[in-house]
Amino acid sequence: GQTPVFPRILGHEAGGIVESVGEGVTELAPGDHVLPVFTGECKECAHCKSEESNMCDLLRINVDRGVMIGDGQSRFTIKGKPIFHFVGTSTFSEYTVIHVGCLAKINPEAPLDKVCILSCGIFTGLGATLNVAKPKKGQTVAIFGLGAVGLAAMEGARLSGASRIIGVDLNPAKFEQAKKFGCTDFVNPKDHSKPVH
Repeated sequence: GQTPVFPRILGHEAGGIVESVGEGVTELAPGDHVLPVFTGECKECAHCKSEESNMCDLLRINVDRGVMIGDGQSRFTIKGKPIFHFVGTSTFSEYTVIHVGCLAKINPEAPLDKVCILSCGIFTGLGATLNVAKPKKGQTVAIFGLGAVGLAAMEGARLSGASRIIGVDLNPAKFEQAKKFGCTDFVNPKDHSKPVH
């Protein structure tokens, strides 16, 4: 569903070290270890100040935008022609340029080759459960899809104290792994010819 803005540098998960900062940036300094986040936070809009949403008015995910927000220009070129950005991160490169609101400072002792997955899959699922769904202790939760995001959502349900966590997926082999994240029941829709509720 993306507008074909090409050429562009893809990639949205990474861990990195700040090489330099632009004018007015005070939150980060060269040498800081960071994770890029494609749904950033301006910290000023109603969404950023809300406990219910992280869909920042300024930095929300936008797969069509291929330029920097400040001036509408790309920071990448080849032979004088622009190469466009991807979801504000463009992590399939040795160096990238990212809005400060789309970077999260992390502990410099965290291994960058391992924590890079935290910039998307883990926090997407965990955050959706802990910050949006907010299950109460003892409640039943159903998680649809047991990939990285689903398992992270399941971990959030477990941390919240959900007593029954139902994993729903078309691949029954995922159930064993899901148990490690708190899955108590598994449903494969292909095993049923009528609603299972």
